[in-house]
Amino acid sequence: MAQDSVPKTAPVTYADAGVNIDRASKTKQRIKYLAHKTFTKGVLSEIGGFGSLFSVNKKYLDPVLVSSVDGVGTKLKVAFEMKVHHTVGGDLVNHCVNDIVVQGAAPLFFMDYLATGKLEPEVAEKVVEGIADACKHNGCALIGGETAEMPGFYPEGEYDLAGFIVGVVERERIITGKTVEVGDIILGLPSNGLHTNGYSLARKLLFEVARYSPETYVNEVKNKIGNELMRSHKSYWPSLKKTIDADCIAAMAHITGGGITENLPRVLPRGTAAVIELGSWPVLPIFDHLQKLGNVPMDEMLRTFNMGLGMLLVVPSKKFKKAQTLLERVGEKVYTVGRIVKGDRKVLYS
Repeated sequence: MAQDSVPKTAPVTYADAGVNIDRASKTKQRIKYLAHKTFTKGVLSEIGGFGSLFSVNKKYLDPVLVSSVDGVGTKLKVAFEMKVHHTVGGDLVNHCVNDIVVQGAAPLFFMDYLATGKLEPEVAEKVVEGIADACKHNGCALIGGETAEMPGFYPEGEYDLAGFIVGVVERERIITGKTVEVGDIILGLPSNGLHTNGYSLARKLLFEVARYSPETYVNEVKNKIGNELMRSHKSYWPSLKKTIDADCIAAMAHITGGGITENLPRVLPRGTAAVIELGSWPVLPIFDHLQKLGNVPMDEMLRTFNMGLGMLLVVPSKKFKKAQTLLERVGEKVYTVGRIVKGDRKVLYS
């Protein structure tokens, strides 16, 4: 006679498996309040639905939606060690905003994904608070997201963070780089630091080679190394809005992973190349220090870090002065760092 092979045990709940639904629900209520503060007129739904609704302003005659998705990368490792969680939320939003701004798009809405082994409400709230603050600064709405608790998937005290943004631009005003031509001028806008790229190499050099801790004060950078690494990723949208509206820009490149070497060619049309003049902008002390610590070749630095330039603009020579003036009026520093020449979509350094 067949016997039941399943042993009888006491009732097992989801909480016994490591997922506390009640705690998650309370966390979502706190996050909901933060998201509401970012809502714009286009938001048509509440936080917590299966999908989020957004209406594009009717002022657009032929609107094109522009989207991007990204994460914060191993910068999170520094955040975990320092127990600083607010700034990585801002890093995430600003990185995504910059990715769509290069095509001339105004940010509309943002959605986040936070995954962890054990949900810590205070940490989650700090992360989302940073996301909400950055959304507000960029004029976009935080309209939804996902907070996932996955026991055993992440080490204790750690989480992963990703975000998705949607913006809009009139079809006839999309910045594609197609109009870039020989003789155009390349302008560089300064970064705040590493932003969110190159942290795997930076952490190796600083914490393994130099054996610093985040609390180590480094004279060469005039800062504690942890504070230097946690400098926020800068958003260029507030500075660029008027210059974009004035139709002064032929192409833009957000200098992220791959540095200037690999990002600028992405917006160059066939038959063109870029000459970048080394020394035409101030390289931040952190990059000089990293290079010295690891005796890192310059070409490796230029294809790993932003080297002090977070955004490059390709501007027609006849619009150079206007673009420079518009940017300086809103308090943005501008460096003339290069020019467009004949070539095969490469960056040449001089």
